[in-house]
Amino acid sequence: MRIDILTLFPEMFDSPLKYSILKRAQEAGVVKIALSNIRDFAADAYKKVDDKPYGGGPGMVMMCQPMFDCVEHVRRLEAEPGRLIMLTPQGRKFDQSLAKELSLEKRLILIAGRYEGFDERIREGLGAEQVSIGDYVLSGGELGAMVVVDAVVRLLEGALGDETSSDDETFSRGLIEYPQYTRPEEFRGMKVPEMLLSGHHARIAKWRLEQSIERTKMWRPDLWEEYNKKLKDQK
Repeated sequence: MRIDILTLFPEMFDSPLKYSILKRAQEAGVVKIALSNIRDFAADAYKKVDDKPYGGGPGMVMMCQPMFDCVEHVRRLEAEPGRLIMLTPQGRKFDQSLAKELSLEKRLILIAGRYEGFDERIREGLGAEQVSIGDYVLSGGELGAMVVVDAVVRLLEGALGDETSSDDETFSRGLIEYPQYTRPEEFRGMKVPEMLLSGHHARIAKWRLEQSIERTKMWRPDLWEEYNKKLKDQK
């Protein structure tokens, strides 16, 4: 997979992309991540990419010309045009289901906005999808792009050391993950459940599923309701 990130602050991605799973996935050739600075495509000598909104109001709005030129340039870098996504508050809510969907794409192009948002003609003219990582306000789309990249890349074949690792993670089956333990068996009076020490894999799997269900009911009743709905639909 190739992921292009279009941003006014490419330096913000230096650290996230150079450590842990994202670093290893790039080194292994599982994913190629490329950064493009939108400001490089500004037409004037001042590298202006934003202007005051028509009709008045606070803040500045990102202009069409630099964004169109940047996207069109990036698209020409590969034969695969890619799935174009704008990180915006009003977009489709990003979740594990969407992460899986995006992980099946050959190429993603993520646009991280700033200021008061985009000129509406950017979305209309480029045919971009809108994705939001949550119902809160951030200073820009860079953090949202990082979240999308991390969630998607870990689902790619070869990104994780253990290919089954992502199968048991929280949200992978629509449930909260079961509790995990490691050495020592007892710490400050708190013991590892006997079931996990039994060596009986079938019973451990059953116990873990039961724990996932109970934790989901307790902490995320919204997920539990959705999980039950899917089970009914499958039946």
